[in-house]
Amino acid sequence: MDFAFVGGAGVFGKRGARLDVRQRGGSRRAVQRVVLFAAADGFDYDVAVIGAGVGGHGAALHAVSKGLKTCIFSADDVGGTCVNRGCVPSKALLAAAGRVREMKDAHHLKALGITVDSVEYDREGVSEHANGLASRVRGNMSNSLKALGVEVIPAKASLLGAQSIKGSDGKTYSAKDVILAPGSVPFVPPGITIDGKTVFTSDEALKLEAVPDWVAIIGSGYIGLEFSDVYTALGSNVTFVEAMPNIMPGFDPEIQRLATRLLVNPRPIDYVTNVFAAKVTPGELGKRPVVIELIDAATKEPVDTLEVDAAMVATGRAPNTKELNLEAVNVEAQRGFVPVDERMRVLDKDGAVIDHLYCIGDANGKMMLAHAASTQGVSAVENITGNPHVVNHDAVPAACFTHPEIAMVGPTEPQAKELAEKEGFEIGKSLGHFRANSKALAENEGDGICKVLYRKDNGKIIAVHIIGLHAADLIQECATAVAAGLTVNDLAFITHTHPTLSEVVDEAMKAAVGMAAH
Repeated sequence: MDFAFVGGAGVFGKRGARLDVRQRGGSRRAVQRVVLFAAADGFDYDVAVIGAGVGGHGAALHAVSKGLKTCIFSADDVGGTCVNRGCVPSKALLAAAGRVREMKDAHHLKALGITVDSVEYDREGVSEHANGLASRVRGNMSNSLKALGVEVIPAKASLLGAQSIKGSDGKTYSAKDVILAPGSVPFVPPGITIDGKTVFTSDEALKLEAVPDWVAIIGSGYIGLEFSDVYTALGSNVTFVEAMPNIMPGFDPEIQRLATRLLVNPRPIDYVTNVFAAKVTPGELGKRPVVIELIDAATKEPVDTLEVDAAMVATGRAPNTKELNLEAVNVEAQRGFVPVDERMRVLDKDGAVIDHLYCIGDANGKMMLAHAASTQGVSAVENITGNPHVVNHDAVPAACFTHPEIAMVGPTEPQAKELAEKEGFEIGKSLGHFRANSKALAENEGDGICKVLYRKDNGKIIAVHIIGLHAADLIQECATAVAAGLTVNDLAFITHTHPTLSEVVDEAMKAAVGMAAH
């Protein structure tokens, strides 16, 4: 079959084409859009996507845009972690908590000429805001899949072969190409007992069923740092339990030091480092404390015991690949991650490419970010359709949505220097400051920097790290520059709108080439 039939008007077109039927009745005008696809000979589908998170969703939409008959196994979880238990609801919590923090900051408001008598919040209302947003986004994603012709199969899926799938609905399905996009789940270290009430992961924390007086957050990476922002804004005290020598170990050291000054020291937060939470025993809110037994990260000897109202486990995420039946295709997961090549093609135990099988997103471990998963999904479809494509992961930005935000693209300064030494070039560094930015000062938010790392020999931008107001938005210009191979000279001569925060980036680029920003 090489045609699509649209509506009841008998309009035909080539396979994959989008055709409209418009009908007028009185003052109303209805538009009906239906697209029917036919799969390659011998297969139920051209592309089957296992997992309906942001990565799987992006892959499925790109596949149908290429005229491929596509299905997606959603397991009743359209949107995956990002929409239901991660990026989306957490940003809703951060938005609400950020408003509370700002309105409680009398000194900040007074500087703007504003006085507020008292600030209160409704915990259930904040929770409903987060959960309601997740529900709306999930619905929008589900609707977009169906509207564009993707068949959504509400079942879990496992592999029978590279092109054969078994659904939890008892049916078997075949596809010319299969994309694995199962995502990840919170990683809970041994010795920690989760009860979902007093000891919980980010999954449960997003429900905001309580705001404990004292919360221990085990792990001080992106997730832990964001939730410390939420909890302290809503009135909790926080203790970070970190296994590494410093808190925020994944951040650029200079950004980490400034983040400690802005996000930790002024707030009711303390921390212990170089320790593991060897055993965590749940308590009962208001009646019995959570007990955390700490051991030295190096010697494994007991060092202390904490008793807190609640403990959040933010020790990272693990690939959700256990139920894929990878053995059926001779794949050996590495710490749960599915090995892939640069084109997202799955590799077997011997390192050979398995034809027609791809893996994207958290499950392959290349970069555990929702937007990276989406980019990888598009890349996989490009490769499926004969357009060789490789994702430049060095140009994928990341952000931590604290107040102020932290964002980055490319390696940290120590990593960049290591790369420079290996490849024989010298790293240059330049800074832009929020304290010199008119828009930031108008907002009374002059704390923060933009740090640019570049090659001194040719000016090529290697990395950018920003902490400050709306850093997550500012980083996109920098990520585009890295992706396009632009230089500091290129950006130094680009006009930035005045007065905007983008001039912080402008200042950093101009400083790199010896120009004055103002």
